[in-house]
Amino acid sequence: MLYTLKSLLAVVVILQFFPFAALAQNPVGNYQSGFRQQGNEVFFSNADADVKLEFNSPDMFRVRASWDRKFQPNEPYMVVDYDWPKVEIKTSEKADHFLLQTEKLDIKVSKAPFGIAVYTKAGKLLTADATAGKGGGLAKEGEAVSVTKQLSPDEHFFGFGERMDFLDQRNKKLELNVGRGKGLPHHVGAYNVLEANYSPVPFFMSTRGYGIFFHTAYPTEWDMGHTNPDSYSFKAEGGELDYYFIYGPTFPALLDGYTSLTGKSPLLPEFALGLHVGTYSGGTWGHEAETSDKYVVELGRKFRTYGIPADILHLDSTWRIFGKEGGKGATSFEWRPTFKDPKGMFDSLYAMDFKMVGLHLRPRFDNGEQLNLLAQAQEKGFVYPEKNSPGEFVNFFDQKAVDWWWENGVKRIADQGAMFLKTDEGSAFGALANESEKVGPTGEDIKWKHNIFPLIYTKASFEKFQEHNGIRGMAHTREGYAGIQRYPFIWAGDWPSEWQYFAPVIKAGLNIGLSGVSYWSHNMGGFEHVADPELYIRWVQFGMFSPIAHLLGMEHPTYKEPWNYGEDALRNFRKYDLLRYRLIPYIYSNAYINHTTGMPLMRALVLEYQNDPNVYDIADQYLFGNNLLVNPVTTKGAKTRTVYLPEGTWFDYWTGKQYEGKQYVHVLTPLDTIPMFAKGGAIIPMQPEMKYFGEKPVDLITLDIFPHGSSSFELYEDDGKSLDYKNGEYAITEISSDLTASGLKLAIQKPKGTYKVPPHHYMAKIHWNEAKAPASVTENGKKIAAAANAAALEKGAGWFYDASNKLLWVKTKRSNKDDINLHVSKQQGASTK
Repeated sequence: MLYTLKSLLAVVVILQFFPFAALAQNPVGNYQSGFRQQGNEVFFSNADADVKLEFNSPDMFRVRASWDRKFQPNEPYMVVDYDWPKVEIKTSEKADHFLLQTEKLDIKVSKAPFGIAVYTKAGKLLTADATAGKGGGLAKEGEAVSVTKQLSPDEHFFGFGERMDFLDQRNKKLELNVGRGKGLPHHVGAYNVLEANYSPVPFFMSTRGYGIFFHTAYPTEWDMGHTNPDSYSFKAEGGELDYYFIYGPTFPALLDGYTSLTGKSPLLPEFALGLHVGTYSGGTWGHEAETSDKYVVELGRKFRTYGIPADILHLDSTWRIFGKEGGKGATSFEWRPTFKDPKGMFDSLYAMDFKMVGLHLRPRFDNGEQLNLLAQAQEKGFVYPEKNSPGEFVNFFDQKAVDWWWENGVKRIADQGAMFLKTDEGSAFGALANESEKVGPTGEDIKWKHNIFPLIYTKASFEKFQEHNGIRGMAHTREGYAGIQRYPFIWAGDWPSEWQYFAPVIKAGLNIGLSGVSYWSHNMGGFEHVADPELYIRWVQFGMFSPIAHLLGMEHPTYKEPWNYGEDALRNFRKYDLLRYRLIPYIYSNAYINHTTGMPLMRALVLEYQNDPNVYDIADQYLFGNNLLVNPVTTKGAKTRTVYLPEGTWFDYWTGKQYEGKQYVHVLTPLDTIPMFAKGGAIIPMQPEMKYFGEKPVDLITLDIFPHGSSSFELYEDDGKSLDYKNGEYAITEISSDLTASGLKLAIQKPKGTYKVPPHHYMAKIHWNEAKAPASVTENGKKIAAAANAAALEKGAGWFYDASNKLLWVKTKRSNKDDINLHVSKQQGASTK
């Protein structure tokens, strides 16, 4: 049957706004027979569908329902592990229900109507299917599958991917489908923060202590109490009904469980925690003739001349000609003629100690002036077919196509010196592209492949370059889905340099961290438009305390380099960039925590304080790692801002002033200061100031300590580049602080592990909130001499008390070859605050 263009567009509009048509609901029906346990699986045969529960662990299980009574094969894209150890499950049958018991959970499965309720071992109901009425908890409507559950009065929901709208999604309705908005005009399209959906993740955590991962790649709809205050539901446009239930009860435990399913994030190269700089090589779109390899080299040299640390550089889209077929959205792999010597450009940048230089890419082939890669790929069947066309998108679902894309396209630039890709426009597969009216492939299978495409697109880049470079991989991408944390990192999209977009970008970072993704970035200062210098300064402060510090702008000719925004902006940029580089040991140690547990670097307060309703809507404060509370200033002209301090003791990072938590405080916000607080007991390891990563040996580690009670920190170290850490080649230094009425004990153990740590001494920078100077300081039982001033400590061991700033400096005699025990004795009459 032939359709007119107008009728097809009408269908598209209907599907966009009503993706789940109202059809008769078909629940699984009452239990009939077939109850049995087989290994970790428990089966039920109902009137209209078969259901099975698969146990991954005592606190995690998978629910699957099939109306044709055939369960689909396991998909290879989102979930990384389907083979779990045997779980001890005690099953019993009662008159009206079955009881499944593990050491962590009791699961009651009702027979009529069929429904699942999950309880803790103490008898607390965590969640239950809403089976009242004719619907039922597990249901099918046409091709759509859904689950409806009871909503508890005290329940709040967090996660769902990189969202810019809200943190707490209770009473909200959401649609998850990779996309950027509905296009031009920008101010109601791509720039609509309510539509931004670059990296949706069908996973949430409930404050009742459980999480649900909807194991589907189809577009999904989530009604979290919006329609009915007594229930919530999640629905997929097609596919099998398949979800995982995870019990925490803490949010960190839930993230650990979710990332054990979808994969833990690898460690990036340590230098990737430094500054990333993007450039249009002198000419953004409309100014392509002004691009050149010389501009890029001069830009790199300028960062070095200004003493602004930077280690990673990428060239955005105008490095290449745009080709004959795909226009600006496709990739020809041909340099613009203004790039006379690309290899020489790469060589020059690496000679300046830039560690990685990458190139922007899009997933469609194009024919250039010399290369005709699109025609070749079409002939070989390595592009995804489209209606009435062999297609343009590389078929990343086909490994042979991936290999051909690498060998004939990407490897050309890799051999010249490129070490990673910025993989843009993953959302354009089966949807409208940025600079094109093309929508790519269409058809039933594209409904789910659309969300998987950005995942496998980024995976191909990450894995191919990791093998080629011989060091840890890195991928810079805009779009993602469940599992994208395996191929870090993502950036938040091209939000304009306007105050109205600053706070929503922060919210995006918090939400993606609550969804299992730690390595996240944004364009500091915004992307398009010339930024207000004050906005630039404030956005940079936030950017330097983001998981990835990333700078890129496209306005011509100023772009976003700090010297283009005045002396205040330049001074501010250098200050916070230098501080970030000093903090790399702290950031890297927290990156290891993320690698092993799924805890993100940028943590919404609810992640650690889920029982405090005060934090549920706080979207402009966050923990950076495990010890620092960061509070960006997002209001133009603000001289103060209100900060909520969660339960505990907190210290102003800049002044050392002590506060008690679970209260709001009002703080001053000078233009050059981002309000920050350290947790009571914080131990923050820092390295010497660097002009770039690895400029000099880390022979002295400063421990910035805010003593309070007993606390500890694990300093993680490895070679920073290879994959050996996956085989146990790393070392951990245990550092503990214990403040008592008599004084402070600081213990620094020898590194433990197979990695041979380079030698370094320690400098303790202790915020000594006492009325008097210390009486004495000892190292391993022997007194250390007091120094005349702080500068004297550069020559050797000793201690110095800076009374005006209440800072106690102690430099150790011993290095990390030995266990070190420092004891700071209080003077009589001094009291712990």
